[in-house]
Amino acid sequence: MQLLVFILKKVELIEELIKELAEAGITGGTILSGTGMVTAMMSMDSLPVFGMLRQVLGDQEKEASKVMLFVLKDEDAASARKIIKKVIGDLTEPNTGILFGMPITYVEGLGD
Repeated sequence: MQLLVFILKKVELIEELIKELAEAGITGGTILSGTGMVTAMMSMDSLPVFGMLRQVLGDQEKEASKVMLFVLKDEDAASARKIIKKVIGDLTEPNTGILFGMPITYVEGLGD
C-alpha cells in the first residue's frame, strides 16, 4: 500500500483529472485546498522583505493549489501516477504540481 500525494498547481485541470482517475477505478481519495508558503509569507506584515516583494509584484492573488491524498494498492498507485502525468503533463515544468508516494505499513478503515 502507498500514500500517494499530489499537489496540483494547475487547478483548472482538477475535474478532468478526477474523471480520468474515476474511469480507472480510483474513486477513493481526499482533496484539500492549499496555499503555497511564499503566498502565505507575502501576506505577513511582520516580514518586511516579503512586504517589499508584494509592492513590486502587486497584491495579485495567486491561485490556490489542490492537495490530493490517496491510499492505494501498489498497482493502483502506479496507474494513478500514469493518469496524473497524462492529464497534467510534464511535472518538471514550473507550476504544474508535485507528486510523491510513501509506503504505508498500517491502514484501517478502508472497508476492504
